[in-house]
Amino acid sequence: MTIIKKYFPNLSEKQLQQFEQLDALYRDWNAKINVISRKDIDNLYEHHILHSLGIAKLINFSDGTEIVDLGTGGGFPGIPLAILFPNVKFKLIDSIAKKILVATEISKAIGLENVTLKQQPMQEVKEKFDFVVSRAVMPLDKLAALSKKNIKKEQKNAMPNGIICLKGGEVTEEIAPFKRIAEVFDLSDFFEEEFFETKKVIYLPL
Repeated sequence: MTIIKKYFPNLSEKQLQQFEQLDALYRDWNAKINVISRKDIDNLYEHHILHSLGIAKLINFSDGTEIVDLGTGGGFPGIPLAILFPNVKFKLIDSIAKKILVATEISKAIGLENVTLKQQPMQEVKEKFDFVVSRAVMPLDKLAALSKKNIKKEQKNAMPNGIICLKGGEVTEEIAPFKRIAEVFDLSDFFEEEFFETKKVIYLPL
């Protein structure tokens, strides 16, 4: 939890409490339904929560922004971002029911009111959003092809609407089809821990 305060020192008391509750909740649920590698649960705050919040180092979402977290798994990056941006609406989707169950129960337990969750493939999502976010779900070209129909035309943020995804390792080949418009940001520019040396955020306006 200390690591969250280190990089996000201006959290409200409610946000601090919500972030603090995540440790026990994820440990409890992960023992029943595996959404985080058992070896990695001790790194929850650094490898999962702070990693998710890397998106917030790129953009400060305006109030009323609508975001879909595609392939949320156990709720990443959607749940940490929803805590950080209480006036932004998040829809978390995943095709695996038990993962959505975990994310739903954790969202309820910490009192998140700006989140809806659904077991649903992106192909079936009809609503439109300002941004699609994801964490290492699928290659960028597939993500763009799936998401294009769901991006709103009207803008309300400092950055044009589109996709913001968290990736690890080498992404040169992946962004090649979009190299004129995609932007890559190194999370090591924002977070000093070794884990973030190879972690990136890719932004693709759509």
